[in-house]
Amino acid sequence: MSFRKVVRQSKFRHVFGQPVKNDQCYEDIRVSRVTWDSTFCAVNPKFLAVIVEASGGGAFMVLPLNKTGRIDKAYPTVCGHTGPVLDIDWCPHNDEVIASGSEDCTVMVWQIPENGLVSPLTEPVVVLEGHTKRVGIITWHPTARNVLLSAGCDNVVLIWNVGTAEELYRLDTLHPDLIYNVSWNRNGSLFCTACKDKRMRIIDPRRGTLVAEREKAHEGARPMRAIFLADGKVFTTGFSRMSERQLALWDPENLEEPMALQELDSSNGALLPFYDPDTSVVYVCGKGDSSIRYFEITNEPPYIHFLNTFTSKEPQRGMGSMPKRGLEVNKCEIARFYKLHERKCEPIVMTVPRKSDLFQDDLYPDTAGPEAALEAEEWVSGQDADPILISLREAYVPSKPRDLKVSRRNVLSDSRPASSSRPGTSTSTATPAVATPSGSLTGAEEAGKLEEILQKLRALQALIKEQGDRITRLEEQLGRMENGDA
Repeated sequence: MSFRKVVRQSKFRHVFGQPVKNDQCYEDIRVSRVTWDSTFCAVNPKFLAVIVEASGGGAFMVLPLNKTGRIDKAYPTVCGHTGPVLDIDWCPHNDEVIASGSEDCTVMVWQIPENGLVSPLTEPVVVLEGHTKRVGIITWHPTARNVLLSAGCDNVVLIWNVGTAEELYRLDTLHPDLIYNVSWNRNGSLFCTACKDKRMRIIDPRRGTLVAEREKAHEGARPMRAIFLADGKVFTTGFSRMSERQLALWDPENLEEPMALQELDSSNGALLPFYDPDTSVVYVCGKGDSSIRYFEITNEPPYIHFLNTFTSKEPQRGMGSMPKRGLEVNKCEIARFYKLHERKCEPIVMTVPRKSDLFQDDLYPDTAGPEAALEAEEWVSGQDADPILISLREAYVPSKPRDLKVSRRNVLSDSRPASSSRPGTSTSTATPAVATPSGSLTGAEEAGKLEEILQKLRALQALIKEQGDRITRLEEQLGRMENGDA
């Protein structure tokens, strides 16, 4: 009896990576030389941010995406930190707000002008002071507005309400050693961490409790990473006792054994995983490697399926990943990475080849949009919400982000003891950072205005639905014509 090898069906088997042409790269950027396992790069649909070398302090560069080519040496930077910047992260709910952590022990949040910088930006919107050692990890809450997590070399995780400059939660007893990375789950109710003590932990930040932990998730001594997947599983990268690089998949309900464990190679660069919840593809980039490997995560064994490797000549110093809403859907682009060399940043485009020019529904399920599902206060009160999804069918048009305003409490009129009312020490919530309209309206006027807005909204929704139906009909008609049915 002959056995035929069955090739697993997957629409991502033929994903291929391609660097952009030279004139689409960002040249002459002095990428930071700090020895820290950060990605050094953060990108969103408007801007590219790169941590750069800076004399007498820390700085990062923010470039509008279309500002490719050679970057002038005098190009302005964001330069308010007094020590090197170690990590940066764009706010998922406002494409003009970015947070940074630094060796100067502070976290700073910055509002970038709509069209980019024309002069150096030295004044952050808010400075968050609570760490006693350098701050190496910054990550925004995925669904609650203005909630930011920072982790420092003091082994402390702090969660802030950026809108009030207040410390919401201080988790200072859960990690006895250096924290390598932190990753929120899809609705931001939990986060997982990888630590130098070789443990992977799952933590409930609002209760300050350890939900689950695994000793020696990877037995090697070199840095590991842990990230939450959309279904609640945890994906880790690390090293074996023999210094082989490994990937593993874990079920938090049972951390006794990994669901899957794969050995990759014996290089020594830390593996940085990037996860796309829409396609269940994990891209793994090694620091100092010249390749990006990608894997599809599925519900059936062996769970982690190798897809392909993108290889280029130059090693990568860091890597940024574009959110789904910033991709070109008409080119079947399912991921875009921004690879840092020593002196340039090179975009790498991942596409699924398709013959049709029509919108590919199967490649682009609705994806996380820029609207926050909760306010900070709602999250603190115990509410959870999944990301608010948007369709990419109309090649998503961004909404106008509102400026970040910080409304600090008036300490004098506060009834709490003075000791707990300093920004950075309070554990209570406060009013959200929303801009209030100038001039007040009566209740009747307000109700009238609201009704008027709702009517306009309903009319727009009806129009969008009508246009969507029309597009579907036209696509079906076109499909029939292409197939020779009409």
